[in-house]
Amino acid sequence: MLNLLLALSTALLLVLSFPRFDLTWLAPVALAPLLLAVAREPRPLRRFWLGWLAGVAYWLGTCYWIQFVLARHAGLPVLLAWVAVALFAAIKALHMAVFALLAGVAMRRSWALLAAPALWVAVERTHGPLGFAWLALGNAGIDMGVPMRLAPYTGVYGLSFVFAMLATALALAVLRRPRRQLAWLLLLASLNGLPRLPAPQRGAQTAVLVQPNISQEADWTEPWVERMENRLAILSLNALTEAGGQKPALVVWPEVPLPVYYDQNVRFRELVSEVARRTGAHLLLNVVAHTPQGAPLNSALLVAPDGRPLGRYDKLHLVPLGEYVPAPFAFMSKISSQLGDFVPGRELTVLRAGDRPVGAFICYEAVFPHLVRRFAAAGAQVLVNLSNDGWYGRTAARDQHLRIARMRAAENRRWLLRATNDGVTATIDPAGRVWRHLPSYLAGAVHTGFSYIDTTTPYTRFGDWFAVLCAVVAAASLLPPWRRRFRLRTATRGG
Repeated sequence: MLNLLLALSTALLLVLSFPRFDLTWLAPVALAPLLLAVAREPRPLRRFWLGWLAGVAYWLGTCYWIQFVLARHAGLPVLLAWVAVALFAAIKALHMAVFALLAGVAMRRSWALLAAPALWVAVERTHGPLGFAWLALGNAGIDMGVPMRLAPYTGVYGLSFVFAMLATALALAVLRRPRRQLAWLLLLASLNGLPRLPAPQRGAQTAVLVQPNISQEADWTEPWVERMENRLAILSLNALTEAGGQKPALVVWPEVPLPVYYDQNVRFRELVSEVARRTGAHLLLNVVAHTPQGAPLNSALLVAPDGRPLGRYDKLHLVPLGEYVPAPFAFMSKISSQLGDFVPGRELTVLRAGDRPVGAFICYEAVFPHLVRRFAAAGAQVLVNLSNDGWYGRTAARDQHLRIARMRAAENRRWLLRATNDGVTATIDPAGRVWRHLPSYLAGAVHTGFSYIDTTTPYTRFGDWFAVLCAVVAAASLLPPWRRRFRLRTATRGG
């Protein structure tokens, strides 16, 4: 019972570390109770179940908003929506179950202070490739000046390692392990030797970020769609007037709930061209494109100041249960026709606004560090996130999503322009600070500064090298028992 309470305490501490609670000072100790539990528990299956139960509680507590999305916008009955969220949490909890299973071994090592955090990072890196990624532990440190110095070198995973290391040290102290095993903590002193975060600055260029506040539940009649498209144009032009006619480098429209067909809709195409010409800016917007076979794509389109389309990026990572239906949830596609309509794009495309490369990624793609860094590595000098967080309602998801996007800016030392349908529309500087934003749930546009940056960070150049190193260290922490067992068997046979 004590071990179970310890495991669930870790789930609670992790939930409290993120929005909506935002008690970020808990992040460095959040894993300690679970590590204590698995260090006390010698039975592998029990450790697995402790981790799984903690994982279920964590995912339910952090991503409870999925139930709201499915019930409110996908048309699922409330009870069935909760069943879907429970199934989601049960599957995602397998990551923490595997961590708990193996951490019981890592905690026995004399160098557990390296082994357990490395194992956490190695498991954390698997979330994206295995179906769904959201808040990495390191995201809790976005406002912590010293740990954030790691971001451009290791990505968010370096911060996750630091927090897991501090939690491991606490667990080892409670277990009364020899003090020399805590000596690895001296490594953290090296964080003070890393370059400080870039100083706040306004930026040398200007952009207009448009937030139309389009209803998620409106009846998409032709007159209504036309009014909403006109709203995007009017907000863009009004922002130009309010800025005294100063022409921006970019005008950014967000991802919106209504399907916008640029190629098929002549009136909308002419509207877009007119806005680009009158603002004298490159206009970046979200559209529905199609493959040669006719399948829909969620895309970002860049239009030149003279109204010509310049290029298009097709979203590579689709939203589970939104833009596609994972196999365990196939039953849901028979209930709601609003699930699983899109197909992923085939290649990453950096758009060119004149001689300036722009990396535009769409909504949920912000959660993938390895994807966003590819835009900067391919030459993008500014990052743009087109999002529609209106699906989340007034839940904590929109603040969680903003925190994730901020980390992408810091990892790549790029300005990030974030335009959303109803908030949080914001300008994020290369240190991950929110420089300017619009109030949520209001229609408006913000005239904001940014700069093009062409230097690259180690993380941009080398990617998830630190996560790979952690995987190697974690594997090494599991090898000694097997090798000793092999030697024992060999000696027995020789005798």
